[in-house]
Amino acid sequence: MTIDLNADLGESYGRWTLGDDDAMLGVVTSANVACGFHAGDASVLRRSCEGAAARGVSVGAQVGYNDLAGFGRRYIDMVPEELTADIIYQIGALEGLARASGTSVRYVKPHGALYNTIVHHEEQAAAVVSAVLAYDPTLPVLGLPGSAWLRQAGEAGLATVQEAFADRAYTPEGTLVSRHEPEAVLHDPEVIAQRCVRMAREGVVEAVDGSTVPAPAESLCVHGDSPGAVEIAQHVRAALEQAGVRITPFAPERGPGSR
Repeated sequence: MTIDLNADLGESYGRWTLGDDDAMLGVVTSANVACGFHAGDASVLRRSCEGAAARGVSVGAQVGYNDLAGFGRRYIDMVPEELTADIIYQIGALEGLARASGTSVRYVKPHGALYNTIVHHEEQAAAVVSAVLAYDPTLPVLGLPGSAWLRQAGEAGLATVQEAFADRAYTPEGTLVSRHEPEAVLHDPEVIAQRCVRMAREGVVEAVDGSTVPAPAESLCVHGDSPGAVEIAQHVRAALEQAGVRITPFAPERGPGSR
């Protein structure tokens, strides 16, 4: 039994620091690196790519709305063609920095409000799918099971990877509780670690109403910007390994500059 661990990295900006990327890179197997639209500047993103390359961690393009002020957590009603162009732009920018760092972009994962929007928003989901197809149709895409995003991506021939969230509360419908709601984010490392073991071994998670909902996962997301994020990630990895789950990246090796 195997599973990937991913975390959002490269989200600092200028003199403002968010998270401990170096420490997280010692725990995860995939790094969802920001692309400069919701977070990250060129120097930060290059350092993130260099750190991932040095640790053998897969780099993924974490694409989002052009919303630095809102950290990409606000919905933007966009013309599909503009959203497609924005996504291509972001993947290409990160690919350049990744190549210069001795690695390459190996997958795509939407961020924040875009991630949640394309769970149900068919038009925006199609726009993101179109962007990945136009840039590189061999790139796997990461998303929530049952989402319009993964369904459309699969129908278009993209490799899809189902994801579950270590520290986010789930609704009875199997979606994520909005961050605007109380207790949307969990903080107890032991509780989080044990729910991750259950997701990895059984493919289910307990929702906020106490019901059990499907949560099939090929990759588990441990957020890098939560309080105590590194400790949580370390607990999750240790618990999974103790349960006999092997931690390994889902994205295949891609040489620098490969397309």
